[in-house]
Amino acid sequence: MVKFWSAGRRMRVRVKSMNLLSKHETRRRLLRGMPDSDELSSLVGQWFQSPQGIAVLRVEQTLVTPIISRLFGYHILQVGCNNEVSLIGDSPVGHKITFVPVHRPGSTQPVANNEELPLANGSIDVVVLHHALDFTDDSHRLLREVTRVLRPGGQMLIIGFNPISYWGLWKFFKRRIDIPWRGRFISRKRISDWLHLLELHIESVDYGVHFLPLNFSRLLRYAEKLEKFGASIKSPFGGAYFILCIKQRIPLTPILPKWRSLRSRATVIPAAENVRAKIH
Repeated sequence: MVKFWSAGRRMRVRVKSMNLLSKHETRRRLLRGMPDSDELSSLVGQWFQSPQGIAVLRVEQTLVTPIISRLFGYHILQVGCNNEVSLIGDSPVGHKITFVPVHRPGSTQPVANNEELPLANGSIDVVVLHHALDFTDDSHRLLREVTRVLRPGGQMLIIGFNPISYWGLWKFFKRRIDIPWRGRFISRKRISDWLHLLELHIESVDYGVHFLPLNFSRLLRYAEKLEKFGASIKSPFGGAYFILCIKQRIPLTPILPKWRSLRSRATVIPAAENVRAKIH
């Protein structure tokens, strides 16, 4: 009886601490101007349904599909802000995993925080980050978490907004409360530094979304032509980058002691020159 009561007490204390953590997390998001997970997921989903978001998603799917088709394994995980937008549908990997930030009535999808994934270490073969680093308070923490669940030799595809582009320039002239201008727009160089610290080796970097960030249907008709032109000249100023990396573990090389070879001690007898023996 005592054990049951103590276990229940520990459970109540743990739930209470989780609620306090949730309150602090909500307060931190409000102070930084980032909405909670449910509101953020809804805002990102609405933007991807706009003419501008549809054009961006079409370009991203065109570039991601050939990359995903070359990645194999047993489990693939997509981490993003909206679970309705899927880029791993055409993946040859059989088990596809996505999480939702909050539970909705009638939904059967698992619920999890992207920064605290309920997955074992090294259990995922392929990870796709779809603008997840752009819309989170702690991008480095999220990157560490997905690296934890990625197995050694597994591959990760990072999709993010490029600040060195027309889209990054446009962000300074737009209101920061709108999507996607509320995003962080992390530079590729910073992402590369983080990947190096986490022992992730970059295999390739591609750029897309070369059209202007205008939300007009007439102008977005020319998005496909601008994409072809940007891809033909391999322009690094696209509105989004696609970084493919692999998780490597550097093996420890044992340091062997340097043994000194034993030299044979030879007795040197000096040659006697001009030695005269005196015989009595």
